[in-house]
Amino acid sequence: MACCGNIFCCQCCAGEGETRTPEELAILGELREEEEEILPRKDYESLDYDRCINEPYVEVLEGLNNKKAKKYEAVRWVLVFAIGVTVGLVGLFVDFFVHLFTSIKFSLVGHSVEVCSEKGCLALSLLELMAFNLTFVFIASMLVLIEPVAAGSGIPEIKSYLNGVKIPGIVRLRTFLCKAVGVLFTVAGGMFVGKEGPMIHSGAIVGAGLPQFQSITFKKIHFDFPYFRSDRDKRDFVSVGAAAGVAAAFGAPIGGTLFSLEEGSSFWNQALTWKVLFGSMSATFTLNFFRSGINFNKWGSFQLPGLLNFGEFKCMEGDKTCHLWTVVDLAFFVLMGVVGGLLGALFNCLNKHLAKYRMRHIHPKAKYVRFLESLLVTMVTTLVVFVASMTLGECRDLSPPSHRNGSMMVSFTSLSEDINSTVRSFFCPNSTYNDMATLFFNPQEAAIHQLFHQEGTFSPVTLSVFFLLYFLLACWTYGTAVPSGLFVPSLLCGAAYGRLVANLLNINFGMNVYSGTFALIGAASFLGGVVRMTISLTVILIESTNEITYGLPIMITLMVAKWTGDFFNHGIYDIHIHLRGVPLLEWETEVEMDKLTASDIMEPNLTYVYPHTRVQSLVSILRTTAYHAFPVVTENRPNERDFMKGNILVSNNIHFKKANIVTRAGEQRRRCQSMKSYPSSELRNVCDEQENAQEGEDMLQQMLDRRYVPYPNLYPDQSPSEEWTLEERFRPLTFHGLVLRSQLVTLLLRGACYAENQSSATQPRLSHAEMTEDYPRYPDIHELDLTLLNPRMIVDITPYMNPCPYTVSPNTHVSQVFNLFRTMGLRHLPVVNAVGEIVGIITRHNLTHEFLQAKLRQHYITI
Repeated sequence: MACCGNIFCCQCCAGEGETRTPEELAILGELREEEEEILPRKDYESLDYDRCINEPYVEVLEGLNNKKAKKYEAVRWVLVFAIGVTVGLVGLFVDFFVHLFTSIKFSLVGHSVEVCSEKGCLALSLLELMAFNLTFVFIASMLVLIEPVAAGSGIPEIKSYLNGVKIPGIVRLRTFLCKAVGVLFTVAGGMFVGKEGPMIHSGAIVGAGLPQFQSITFKKIHFDFPYFRSDRDKRDFVSVGAAAGVAAAFGAPIGGTLFSLEEGSSFWNQALTWKVLFGSMSATFTLNFFRSGINFNKWGSFQLPGLLNFGEFKCMEGDKTCHLWTVVDLAFFVLMGVVGGLLGALFNCLNKHLAKYRMRHIHPKAKYVRFLESLLVTMVTTLVVFVASMTLGECRDLSPPSHRNGSMMVSFTSLSEDINSTVRSFFCPNSTYNDMATLFFNPQEAAIHQLFHQEGTFSPVTLSVFFLLYFLLACWTYGTAVPSGLFVPSLLCGAAYGRLVANLLNINFGMNVYSGTFALIGAASFLGGVVRMTISLTVILIESTNEITYGLPIMITLMVAKWTGDFFNHGIYDIHIHLRGVPLLEWETEVEMDKLTASDIMEPNLTYVYPHTRVQSLVSILRTTAYHAFPVVTENRPNERDFMKGNILVSNNIHFKKANIVTRAGEQRRRCQSMKSYPSSELRNVCDEQENAQEGEDMLQQMLDRRYVPYPNLYPDQSPSEEWTLEERFRPLTFHGLVLRSQLVTLLLRGACYAENQSSATQPRLSHAEMTEDYPRYPDIHELDLTLLNPRMIVDITPYMNPCPYTVSPNTHVSQVFNLFRTMGLRHLPVVNAVGEIVGIITRHNLTHEFLQAKLRQHYITI
């Protein structure tokens, strides 16, 4: 009851007409700690993946012959190749500068530490390291202030986009520049983040923008290339770009293809699969070609497939007692999967509470507060790294003892030459090195390589402390206002955990296990417990190791980690999607939801237009509603007798709208207020609101008492939507199609209308190119100069509406509705009864888990 009271107080304080939804309260930080549920926000716009088969589009199809179709398909393949190459070059750019900045930083700081260890000026070395890190993170935070969407990994946003939700600014060129440049400074700044996650976001932006040949950020970038400018094509290219980003990050083209399939796209086909794979291959080989040539001066050797290379797992030649893994090890892998799932669930739980705290106490404040938080995290991370290396590291001999388990021996010199990794002798006497500093004072990829391949170089205490510190700091860092990835920190944290298990088995239990395998399994278990990916992550790790024999252990570990973590919470990306209130649709609904039908979940409160509608009516509708599509209807005269049988409410329009009468009356009042502000005096006088209209049951009773009143005399070109009474608006309506808000605004903007004393044939016809010229940002109705519009003119909507959208019956089960909506990539799903009357409409919001749960509770209460 306390929670309800708090919400009620917040709503009262908001004032009349400003009632805030739970998700708005969550964003504003006004929800109390007990209120866990954040409802999906309705202000997120869906994408039009389903094509609008109207007359302009049909004309394009009729003019398309086989030769032109093959030409367009060839252009599409060229663009896919260009996307892959561009993503590979972006990865090369990020990797080169991260390598350059980290080399300069570690070189100067390392020299300072060695000198100050003898002179006793280590405080100066700490200040020098902190100056480097704060400068780099300062630049990254400034870029996020320019474009806030560039913060984080971007994977939750891209996953939402491929699911069909349009998040503002997520695929803009400015976001790409801030993301790509910001992530290299964030990684070089020593924060516990990775550059692989942002590579996926950057690849998706390249996929979205390159085929458009135009930019909203930079107006001068605009080429006359009107093809592929639709949500359907754009989402396909985004799938290609995201997969190319994964392929470039891990050198895993097949894993990138499966990532797009598993985590993103809801609508999939064979042609798209081929294009995604081709783009992933192009990105992988582009990055491999240039990195191999730059690093080894062997152009065309293809030795470095991805930004993150796990190295080669193999035993020493001639050692027949060594095995990468055995059947006995599978039991330990299962247990490690369980522990990894528990650790991942704990990581997600802590990060979720941190994210909620940021939403309540940091995000509502000025932007510089988030900027200061990033600097604070950097200062704490730098201090912890320096102090832990100085006080908690162990000094160990440079020459490790012989390995009785026959693991591969990797010399420190070759490791240094391979990935710029060297052992650190900080704070240790000659001929020894500091194992803690070796992990902290190296790039994260180098630390992962060491944990995978070096034997006997890290003590169990060092690994335990390193895991704990890295776990807590990585959890705190993810979600700050900097571009940041989570793959590499999770892999490094899990590798330390797996290496610790191997050390304990070898030292305390006298077993002979390959430490590199256990480090890899630990990395997979922790990463799987955090992100809860299965198929794509398995293939990514197999391709990164280039060892097919690891397929079964990695798959088993990831499955167990996912099952264990799912007992407690969702994956980290799903959690952040939920916290943002994105109406994400899962792969399927729960079995229990089939107790509901389409009539239970649909929106019966319809706003509709007529095939021939006056300009005054369209302007009123567009200015007073936020709907993105409107049913096109005509009155259903033949069913008048069924409509007026006795005292039974036969019409579904009355049955399903009975509870929404007050809302509809309020909508009529809002329309009239909007029309009174119209520049034309002719339109201001059209609507005279009747103030004495009763509401609630009295209004419903009046409507039922007048149900025998004949229909008003209407003609197709009349626009009675403002003059109709409430009873007349509930007449049975025959459904003819759907028209989008963007299409109506375009028709008004281009003056596609005719006078009432003329025929509709005189209306100017717009081509498909003219209808889509303003894509993706169509003008808003409030941006139009209404003084140029004649309110009495009539718009013929029929050529531009979609006359054949997918529809369902009111009795269709929710699982059928959900499968149709998700697999076809729909945005609106009209509910039409047996005689062709539209009785409601279903949108994405009506199929979210929270909405279905609420309707199911109402269903049980009714029963």
